[in-house]
Parts: sequence; structure tokens; C-alpha cells
Amino acid sequence: MENFFTELFQYTDDTNQQLIDLMISQPEKIPANVTRLFSHLLNAHHVWNARITKSEPHYGIWQLHSTSDFRKINRDNIDNSFQILNSRNLEEMIDYTTSKGAPFTNSIKTMLFQVINHSTYHRGQIALELRQVGIDPPLTDYIFWKR
Repeated sequence: MENFFTELFQYTDDTNQQLIDLMISQPEKIPANVTRLFSHLLNAHHVWNARITKSEPHYGIWQLHSTSDFRKINRDNIDNSFQILNSRNLEEMIDYTTSKGAPFTNSIKTMLFQVINHSTYHRGQIALELRQVGIDPPLTDYIFWKR
């Protein structure tokens, strides 16, 4: 299971990096909503890691970031996720509070899969936004990455 999650986070990192490269290379063409969605994708990853490690998140869930900060935030998120994978039992149950204050308990495995799934969902939205302004987004489907 740990190896599978390691691969999923490598995939997430690689596809995030492809989008970051695109956004940095064409800043004048990138719609504001793409920056907003990618900021949110990074923030949510950060918040889920913080819930698992019981640390205080540094970012709000919809906090906007500059594209120049995307690489560092992504790297920190990925490194923290790998640290969790290498040091924690994925079946461990974690009590946490949502951004709306509701208490929940989930396994680390479930929380990490949420990070992967949520990131994939928003990369799809970003691809649509990019196509609408005439930019061909990178192919970020998992199967393309595996090929």
C-alpha cells in the first residue's frame, strides 16, 4: 500500500510540475481562475497533511498564491506527504476538524487518497479553463503518466 501511495504522490508531483511550468511560461495568458484553483489544490494538500501531523496549517483553504510560490508550496506538500508515508501507519485513525468546524475521524490512508483525488479533480477543471482560452493543457491523466 505504501508503494502505491508513493507512486500516486510522484504522479501528483509530476503533473503539478507540468502545470506550474505552463503557468510560469505563459503568465499573461493564464486565467485568474486557474491561479485560484491551483492555489486551492495546493492549500488543500497542505491542510490534509497538517491534519495528519496535527500541526497548524499555514494557508487558508482558498488563499491565493503567486505562481512564483507554486513550486515551493508543491515541493513542501509532496515532501511532507512522503514523510507521512515513511513514518506513519496508513491504517492509523486521525481525529480532525473540518474548515467549517465539524469533527471527523478518518484513516491516514483515506486522508491521503483524498489529497490525490482532490488534486486530480482540480487539475481537470484547470485543463478545461486553459482550453477555453486556447491553451493546450498537459496530459495529466494517470494512465498517460504511467505510459
